[in-house]
Amino acid sequence: MTPEQISAIDAAHIWHPYAPIGTRALPPVVARAARGPWLTVVRDGSEVEVLDAMASWWTAIHGHGHPVLDAALTRQLGTMNHVMFGGLTHEPAARLAQLLVDITPAGLDMVFFSDSGSVSVEVAVKMALQYWRSAGRFGKRRLMTWRGGYHGDTFTPMSVCDPEGGMHALWRDVLAEQVFAPAVPREYDDGYLAGFEAQLREHADELAAVIVEPVVQGAGGMRFHDPRYLSGLRAICDRHDVLLIFDEIATGFGRTGEMFAADHAGVCPDIMCVGKALTGGYLTLAATLCTAQIAQTISEGEAGALMHGPTFMANALACAVSVASVELLLSQDWRSAVGRIGAGLAAGLEPARALPGVADVRVLGAIGVIETRAPVDLATATPIALRRGVWLRPFRNLIYAMPPFVCTPDEAAQIADAMVAVAEHMSPQ
Repeated sequence: MTPEQISAIDAAHIWHPYAPIGTRALPPVVARAARGPWLTVVRDGSEVEVLDAMASWWTAIHGHGHPVLDAALTRQLGTMNHVMFGGLTHEPAARLAQLLVDITPAGLDMVFFSDSGSVSVEVAVKMALQYWRSAGRFGKRRLMTWRGGYHGDTFTPMSVCDPEGGMHALWRDVLAEQVFAPAVPREYDDGYLAGFEAQLREHADELAAVIVEPVVQGAGGMRFHDPRYLSGLRAICDRHDVLLIFDEIATGFGRTGEMFAADHAGVCPDIMCVGKALTGGYLTLAATLCTAQIAQTISEGEAGALMHGPTFMANALACAVSVASVELLLSQDWRSAVGRIGAGLAAGLEPARALPGVADVRVLGAIGVIETRAPVDLATATPIALRRGVWLRPFRNLIYAMPPFVCTPDEAAQIADAMVAVAEHMSPQ
């Protein structure tokens, strides 16, 4: 199909995420190919290569079309594409489960596979609720979190997204009413944890779990916080008999400079969600890990099982490419790669600090963020970035990058240059 044919069908029939339809819609850019950190897209009628600074929504940590991942997927296609996971198991799932148990914080011994990050959070909450029900604590049915978070677009995850500043405020009157603490500060403050504990104490008898994104709040605002808050949460939850859930969907697999953000604090949650980079950006797969105690208590409860079962649970193709992706990551000096990208972003974004339209510039691991004082206009920002050979997808007042780990220092600098160019346009002249 020609780009024009693709665009015509798209405009007539496809509804894109977080976007309207019809004349209010911003026409999407046509992508033709992807290889390494590069996308081939159509701009002004011609195919051009641009850096995928988003790692395709934070998934493609090895870049696109990696030969090791391609080969793993091809091998698995020759054996088994998919079987139901009820009553059956297979080698890709077993290998992936063992890998996840080995690399996540010690104590997370059970793995439940699901189809997406949002669903893995649904599963985590089900685990917490069913755990307390199985333990005879029927009143523990609510969740607590701090403001500014994002945990997904299905109903239970929406209920623990920021109820005012988040993208799901429209649904506040129909979502479960959860407990929200003030937003966590960037710098460590004992007083914040004292206030958090005081608020939790008031609700401890009805709280099943605390759920947070550790160290980095992703789509809720790309905010960072001191890892010591995680140690504080662990102690608070232990004191008040509340489970602790870490949502590592965006932060897992090296993005923050540690394999998992929890590793910055040396903390093990009771339940952890992983996804996004798990498959290296090839297929959709996520997992929810928990302690053996949680799994055993649920299994001995009234239902006798965790009542959840996705149709494509532990899809063999997705598991096989995930094994290849994790093993590839472990075989490389990924810390140095992440460090180089972070250094390149930090140096390249420095000029943005002087811009009057910029509120903050921050970098952690392979994450770079320019926070602007006014919302970013996508219709203007996208062409500016594309002209500089970079694909960016700003949202609200955030120009950010989470590029593939295979980016070179020069490519990281190119990404930063495009981000600064967009920020310059946002600044009063």
